[in-house]
Parts: sequence; structure tokens; C-alpha cells
Amino acid sequence: MEHEITIASERLSAEEYIDFLKRTDLGSQYPKERFEERIAKLVKNVSISLVARNGDGKVIGVLFGVTDFAYWLYVTDLGVDRGYTGRGVGRRLMKTALETAGGEKDIAVYLIANENAVPFYEKLGMVRADEVMKYNHIEWTEFTVE
Repeated sequence: MEHEITIASERLSAEEYIDFLKRTDLGSQYPKERFEERIAKLVKNVSISLVARNGDGKVIGVLFGVTDFAYWLYVTDLGVDRGYTGRGVGRRLMKTALETAGGEKDIAVYLIANENAVPFYEKLGMVRADEVMKYNHIEWTEFTVE
């Protein structure tokens, strides 16, 4: 059953997501400040929550996004378990998110990419954007979820 990978709209608990972060390269993208409290808010409130599971039910991929379901989708999190990279899971999550938000004829996709992930996003047809503005005054102590 290991080869069966399903993707569904599903809410993870904060504990499930934190456990997943330990098995991905996403685990270093969050600040340490109030980490567990803020992850609980994230998993509860994000507009799109897609989860990929293997045939045994293990979480092997996650995509979270914020959308208006009319014009744009901002992907906040896209990660794949290190043991499942290169199998098309990330590509399938992005495709499903775009369809869920309203389809490629209506929806523009934005995200902040880790430099190591840029080649993946470029393979999907994404390009670097110059017009994004930023306002960020939060405390940010780097750490990695382990």
C-alpha cells in the first residue's frame, strides 16, 4: 500500500503538523516565538489545507494556502516528507490547490520560496516576481523543528 498516495482537503492538528515538519525541510521556516501557539492558529485558520498520505495513512505532504477563491492564492507552506521527494507529490499538491482555489484561468499563485526549492517551482512554470511588497516587524528567532 506504500505506493498509494492520496491527496485530500483535511485539517491537521498542530501536533500532526509539527511531527510532519520534523520530516521535511519546512521545519526551519518558522520563528521560535510562540511556535506551538501560532502553528495551532495556522492549521485551524488557513483557507486551503491539503494533506497527502501514503497507503498506510502517514502524512507525507502538506500544502497550506490563503485565497480569495476569485483572483489569487498565496501558498504559505508546501512540504514533502524527505522520503517521498521526487515522486510528484509536491506537483500534485500545487495542482490540487490551484484547482481548489478556482483554476489556472482565474487564479494567480504567489509564494516565498526557499532558495533550494526555486528549481522545483521553476519546473512548475513559476517565475521570480519583483512587485511584491513586504511589511515584517515580528520577532524572529531562527530554529529548526526537531
